[in-house]
Amino acid sequence: MLQPTQTVQGKKIRVLVVDDSALVRRMLTEMLEQDPGIEVVGTAQDPFMARDKIKQLRPDVLTLDVEMPRMDGVTFLRNLMRLRPMPVVMVSTLTQKGSEITLNALELGAIDFIAKPTVDIAHALGDYAEELITKVKIASKAHVRMLTTVSERQSADAVLPARTTKHFRTTDRLIALGASTGGTEAIREVLEVMPADSPAIVISQHIPEAFSKPFSERMNRCSQMIVTQASDGEQIVPGHVYIAPGDYHLLVVRDGARFRCQLSDGPAVNRHRPSVDVMFRSVAQNIGPNALAVLLTGMGADGAKGMQEMKNSGAHTIVQDEKTSVVWGMPGEAVKLGCVDDVVPLHRVAKTIHNVLTDD
Repeated sequence: MLQPTQTVQGKKIRVLVVDDSALVRRMLTEMLEQDPGIEVVGTAQDPFMARDKIKQLRPDVLTLDVEMPRMDGVTFLRNLMRLRPMPVVMVSTLTQKGSEITLNALELGAIDFIAKPTVDIAHALGDYAEELITKVKIASKAHVRMLTTVSERQSADAVLPARTTKHFRTTDRLIALGASTGGTEAIREVLEVMPADSPAIVISQHIPEAFSKPFSERMNRCSQMIVTQASDGEQIVPGHVYIAPGDYHLLVVRDGARFRCQLSDGPAVNRHRPSVDVMFRSVAQNIGPNALAVLLTGMGADGAKGMQEMKNSGAHTIVQDEKTSVVWGMPGEAVKLGCVDDVVPLHRVAKTIHNVLTDD
């Protein structure tokens, strides 16, 4: 894990904007420079120009267009993360194709992404500019992840064994997992090593609606478990993973002896929908000590209070440690509340889950 280029305290965050559209470059520059703590030191219309300007200007953060002529953003990002790892925020179109490309970029080490601005957004700059500024500021402080292969990620924790000498205690155990910034890749690293017969997992990841289904499909391809986007009323069964759809809270409700997914379009909580707090609270109320809570990398505090409720209900609680988190916001807040049983590096999360939920 490499640290990003660090800004001197009190200095502005230096940003390089890379996009083939002159209009988008101008819009992003104007939005970012609304904040006195940010300076756009330059712009580039393609990766070749960006490469030279990175050497010349030494920016702290890059905003990078996903689709560009001459060299696409993902190819450039792959080269960048090998030669000069630095914080990158991808600027993506909210389409099926754009979602897949952006997920590829997150796999390669991009810190976060934001929707590509449009003329309509230009007439409502406030919310968009605030989101852009927030993500750039977080990226400037984030841990930059180096490129790894599947075998490298699994070197410390190979795929965990299915039922052999150890047995999951009961079929009604459930794992509730929450994440935000950096979470798409952290979740993948956990699911890659979970055995096919694991207890059911419910996941709330802060992600836009256009991205949640492609993300679920991507996780299904890399996991031994069956991973789907959760649907309202769906029965929760072992060996399956249920990911909250973007723009819906995911709750777990009891239906007699069974548990089901319940989707809600109620108000955002902690500015998020789906909210990890909402999911954790429902699990605490309906499953209690038969559940296990996991909180991975993410900005803010969403999930911390919900984890405390799960802990109070008798659930075991696990958070990702600071060193391996892209942003240690949500896990760190849970630690501050004193409701965490285990603080472990990302590559030990699945093993810790497995140990808690199996007999000796």
